[in-house]
Amino acid sequence: MSGIINNREYRQKVLKEIILELHNGKSVDEVRKRFQELIKGVSTKEISEMEAQLIKEGMKVEEIQRLCDVHAAVFKGSIDQIHHPEKEEGHPVSVLKKENEAVKNYIQSHLTPNLEEIKKSDSHSTRLKLMENISMLFDLDKHYSRKENLIFPYLEKYGITAPPKVMWGVDDEIREALKECKEVINSANKTPNEITEKVESTLKRIEEMIFKEESILLPMCIDTFSEDEWLDIESESDEIGYCLISPSEKWKPKRENVEEKEKSKLANENSEGYIKFDTGILRVNELSAILDTLPLDITFVDKDGTVKYFSGGSERIFARTRAVIGRKVQNCHPPASVHIVEKVVEDLKSGKKDHEDFWLHMGELYVFIRYYAVKDNKGEFIGVLEVTQNIKEIQEITGEKRLIE
Repeated sequence: MSGIINNREYRQKVLKEIILELHNGKSVDEVRKRFQELIKGVSTKEISEMEAQLIKEGMKVEEIQRLCDVHAAVFKGSIDQIHHPEKEEGHPVSVLKKENEAVKNYIQSHLTPNLEEIKKSDSHSTRLKLMENISMLFDLDKHYSRKENLIFPYLEKYGITAPPKVMWGVDDEIREALKECKEVINSANKTPNEITEKVESTLKRIEEMIFKEESILLPMCIDTFSEDEWLDIESESDEIGYCLISPSEKWKPKRENVEEKEKSKLANENSEGYIKFDTGILRVNELSAILDTLPLDITFVDKDGTVKYFSGGSERIFARTRAVIGRKVQNCHPPASVHIVEKVVEDLKSGKKDHEDFWLHMGELYVFIRYYAVKDNKGEFIGVLEVTQNIKEIQEITGEKRLIE
């Protein structure tokens, strides 16, 4: 039986059945019992795939959204969480987690005592305190907005569409529930029990969302996004704002100052800005213009894996910013593809290959990517050159052209 349980496809099937059983009216306890008997571990990736498959099979996003809190409660405590190292201060993941912690602390230190107080004495002052508490929790809108507008687009870029749709819907429901809390608290004909019930149900939804973010969403993002993408998310976060807290410092990925490092090595460049080659001599600005004029994206990574240069042509296929200079090449790719990059570099560095080629369709572009082993005049490996070109127009060339038209 254990062989069946450990079969990934079978487990995926069981997961979908669990959600459908809940949808068809089975109790949480019944489903939880089956879950504990048949499922030994569920990865965040499988949850994403399960929800995507349900949508693909015709289940409306709204229906999965309605079940979201229920299946989160079932999965809670049962997910084999991937233990990622803690992110540095100011990293978007660190900030989101600290906001979640601040929300939980605020609920425990302010809202919970005031709910206990209103159960004992329904006074105007206690209602005012609760109104203030709920108003503070409206700060969650900034937390959710950063998630929805900065993180979800990157997930969708990688084809992960179901979790963002479901989670955004639940975010909106929490926003609406907070508004309803204020209305109930502000209504003179609502009893303390009605107020408590509404507020507690909303707090439960907030706590469930915190769980889903930290156990499902963030591990999925950590496994998917490159460091450059996290840097873009961080750079735009200030504009939306933060929930209850603000980052104590800006996140700065570790990188090497290659410009300073290389100043002492440029022995071939004289004080007038010339570079002497075996086959000629060029001014620095001439060389830069030549490289930028080529219809290619060029990126050079040195033998230690540090990005040292990229060309600045006007029609780059893959976006680059100066922030990439000094970065380790592994940090410029999503974690899921890092092993491919490392294998390419290893093959080129060892001499097993002189180049490695890839080609793919990107919308109307047909992109050809070639990685070259770069060696000095002694044949020693000094780095990797990535050359990217749109070859669609080249492929379409036919016949001959010998004259200027």
